[in-house]
Amino acid sequence: MTILLAVALDGDSFAARDWIQAVRHADDARIDLLTFDDDFGRYGPDAVLTAARVAPLTRHVGLVPVATTTHTEPFHLSTALATLDHVSHGRAGWQVRVSADPAEAALLGRRAPLDRDELFAEAADVVEVVRRLWDSWQDDAIIKDVATGRFIDRDRLHHVDFAGRYFSVKGPSTVPRPPQGRPVLAVAEGEAPDAAADVLFVPAERAEARAGRKVFADLTVRAGRHRDAMVRILAAAQRGVDGVRLRGDLLTVIRELVPELRWRGLFRPSGAGTLRDRLGLPVAVNRYRTAG
Repeated sequence: MTILLAVALDGDSFAARDWIQAVRHADDARIDLLTFDDDFGRYGPDAVLTAARVAPLTRHVGLVPVATTTHTEPFHLSTALATLDHVSHGRAGWQVRVSADPAEAALLGRRAPLDRDELFAEAADVVEVVRRLWDSWQDDAIIKDVATGRFIDRDRLHHVDFAGRYFSVKGPSTVPRPPQGRPVLAVAEGEAPDAAADVLFVPAERAEARAGRKVFADLTVRAGRHRDAMVRILAAAQRGVDGVRLRGDLLTVIRELVPELRWRGLFRPSGAGTLRDRLGLPVAVNRYRTAG
């Protein structure tokens, strides 16, 4: 029995070197994925941009930033996350989150806060639009025929034509389809609708296997207490979860926990090239593949 290993990063430094150093430590340890925390009321750099900054400097680790759906445009989200997948060569993900904080709404001044049901309904629409935009370029849309001067097959670009309660988007995207087709979609339990999620982050005490999802148990690691963390990881693994996401001191995780997990045979570094492959997720089939 082996488990997938994730680490949650949550920092407020605007110095690129701090993020580069942390991510390189995780990459060298062959950790499966990192999440980058973010919200509108937080002091710190944008998570998606931070992930894009460090992506070319890594080779293995999956990069999964939080991007809030409540105050952002789905078209912009789709292009930013598609770009992250391109610059990481297929190692991108997206942790979806809604914002119910009135103070965050006031920062933008666009509208009054929505209730939870509306926030989740809006987030579901955002996810649907983003995925349609990722599919709006077929895999063979780029032809680069210099002799004829044709570089894109227009018949393989598609309008998504989404019209919903909260917004409408015509498309297509301005960024070609991501290498993974669709970057990995993650949700922490209770933070967004999880119907379309590939990965669920669940508090350890409630974590258990769920059909069709990759479930990660959330655990906190405290300095000098890695043995306690190991006991909890073993207990989570016995409940059939797919992985654990560790919070706390990154160096403690890498220097103390990862070697012991490998010695116990619980963690085996993956050689998969994309995050979808690493997590054992199916190929993302383009919904427009037979069109044109």
